[in-house]
Formats: sequence, C-alpha cells, structure tokens
Amino acid sequence: MSYENKMLQLKQKLGKKKEQQKEEKPTFRRPEKPFYIKEWESAGLTLVENDFGVLFKRVVTYPLDYLHGSYQLGLLYDAIEKWEQSSIQHPYAMNFDESIVFFDTETTGLKGVGTNIFLIGLLDALDDQFVLTQYVLADPANEASFLFESKFWQHSKTVVTYNGKSFDWPQLETRWTLNQQILPKLRSQKQIDLLHSSKRIWKNNLERMKLTKVEEEKLGFTRQGDIPGFLAPIIYSDAIKSGNADALMKVLHHNEWDLLSLVTLYIHSTNLLLEQELSESATTYTNIGKWFGDLKDSGQSEQVLTTVTNNYDDENTGLANYYLALQQKRNGQYAKAVNSFEKALLFIGNREKLKALEQLAIVFEHQFKDYEKALHYTNKGITLIDNNLFMKRDQAVKLRGVWLKRLQRLEMKLLKNKINL
Repeated sequence: MSYENKMLQLKQKLGKKKEQQKEEKPTFRRPEKPFYIKEWESAGLTLVENDFGVLFKRVVTYPLDYLHGSYQLGLLYDAIEKWEQSSIQHPYAMNFDESIVFFDTETTGLKGVGTNIFLIGLLDALDDQFVLTQYVLADPANEASFLFESKFWQHSKTVVTYNGKSFDWPQLETRWTLNQQILPKLRSQKQIDLLHSSKRIWKNNLERMKLTKVEEEKLGFTRQGDIPGFLAPIIYSDAIKSGNADALMKVLHHNEWDLLSLVTLYIHSTNLLLEQELSESATTYTNIGKWFGDLKDSGQSEQVLTTVTNNYDDENTGLANYYLALQQKRNGQYAKAVNSFEKALLFIGNREKLKALEQLAIVFEHQFKDYEKALHYTNKGITLIDNNLFMKRDQAVKLRGVWLKRLQRLEMKLLKNKINL
C-alpha cells in the first residue's frame, strides 16, 4: 500500500473519532418544594432556599454564662487558655486562633449509601455567645441544598464531635461524594473526637461510653423528656410522609443536648488532663498518665502517675506503679523502676504482671548484673505462664520457650561466676 493511501486511511479514522459526540453531563433540575412547608414552619423551623433547592433551619443562641449541667459554656475559653499556657503537646489542645464548631448529625441508618443525613447540628463558639444552627433535610430530593448550606465547602474549622471521626464525618463525605457533580469540593477539617478521649480517660471506670451516661456520671446533666436515638430515623420518616413536625422537634432537642454536652465534656476533659485536683478515681488519673506516656510525653506521664501513687492506696495504684515503672526504666532510673514494678506486682492483672516480671529480670541481668535476682523473677515468670489462664495455649508454649532461653542464659552466667570464684 502506498504512503498516500496509508495517510488517507489514517485521516478517515481520525475524522470518525472527531465526529463522536462527547457525553453531556446531566443538567441539574431544582427539586419540587415539599407540601408541608407551612406545617414545619409552624413547628418552629425556618424555610431556606438556595440554588439547589430548599431545606429547613433552626437557630438558638446561648450567652456565655448559660449553664448546662455542671458547667457554664463560657468556661470553654478558660479551657483553651489553659492549653495555651501549658507547654504540653496534645491532640486535644486548641488555641484562640481556631474557629471552633461542635458538630453532630442524625441519620436514617448506620451505614451504606442508602443512609441519608437528615439533620446537621452545628454549635459555633463565638467571642460573646454560642450559636446553634440546625439544618434539616426537607426531603431526600433536596439533599444537595441541605449539604451545601452546611458551608463545609467554604470554611475549614476545628470540628469537635463524639464519634465523628468514625461516623458523622465519613457519612458526610459519602453523601457529598454522591452529589459531587453539583456541589463544590468539601474542605478537610481539623477534628477532635471526644469519644476517643472519653475512652482513654475513663477506661475501666465507666462501663458504657454512651454520651448520655457520660453526661449523668461526669457532667452533672440528666436529660428530661429525651427520645431514644434509635427512634430518630422513624420520626423523620413519619414527618416527611405526614407533614407533622411536632415529634421531629424532639429529635432536634436531642441533637441540641448532644452539642451542648460536647462543650462541657471538652471543658471537663481539659481540667482532668491539665489539673491535678484529684476529683476522680485513681483509675482515671492512671489512664491519663498512660495516655501522656503513649504520646511520648514522659515528663507529664511520670508527674501524673507519681501523683496517683502518692495520693491513693496501694490497692488502687497497681497500674499506676506499673506504668510509672515503665517510664522510669526508659529514663534510666533503674532503682526507682524496680521499686515501682515490685509495688505493682500484687495489684495488677496477669498480663501486666508477666511484663513486669520480664522487665525486672532484664534490669537485674543487664543493669545490676545480679543474676540470682534475675533468675528469681525469671522463674516466677515461667510459673505464671505454666499456670496460664490469660492466653491461648499455643501463645503460652511459644512464650515459655523464650523464657526458658533466658533461664538457661542466666544459669550459665551464674555457673561462670562460681567457676571464676
């Protein structure tokens, strides 16, 4: 085939590609307004219209001296000042330069693309007041309008939640993605999840970490006339079918209490982390000391744990002595570490006890060269493994092999010492 014919065929192929029409993006059609606008407005909601449809909103303001449970909301700024004056580096620290919003949602389910957010609650911390803004989904067809009005595409803030990192924010991202052809890009936000802090602070203290339980036991607030959270999706579904929003307003009050409690929970948690008034149990402060240790703040960890061991009885300070010993060993304070480990042994669980025995054996072998003491703690460790009630059999067999190697090594060192004598 000649060069000219090849070029002609190539031009014909290129021409066909150009003739193919590009797929046009579907044009956005503004949804119809729901039939119950007047009914929902009569219940206390305000209609909002934007380029994407309609939604409803409720706004409430609170003065700084508003009392929710044991705390005035304005004490949030005292908590922030405590963080600014502290040299402690902590993921829950905030400063006055941050724009802070407390965030909570209500959804039609727990997961999946079929789950809608139908209520977004935002409590903004302003200089002279707190402003609650609640956005309510008018109906599923108006979802883009509802999401757009949250302004999360417009501003980056410090978002404070309770389980928000695992649920509320991922759910918002999912719904935003499903509307991404219409909505502007969702901005990333700094997040502080107070469920995480509650688990760290009150492990082995609170049986349940449900926010209502934390309110009652730690924040001095008990809800009156609240609806169970699992009823919220049913109530919303009924409201958009019947047009009656009376029960829906109870869901908004439930969400309002959630948000107000986030403020007081942040205040209370900050006080526990930064002050040492010993207003709670040894377990709480032991958890805090361990948390600082996990954050590699050994100085603050040791300070908190030492306060626990100096102010509570031995029975309640077993874990505090154990974690303190770990810090002391890391810092090269071997004699102090031995003392703390030995105090801990009588009052800690088997897993921690085995770890303590191991650390004692290590310190006496490598730091003090006291092989008899090291052998003593090694034998105790092997006995504990043999009486195993806290690990699987195959784990115990494997671990026993490791401890037997230590035992054999120590016996060899003792034998060499006797020969040399």
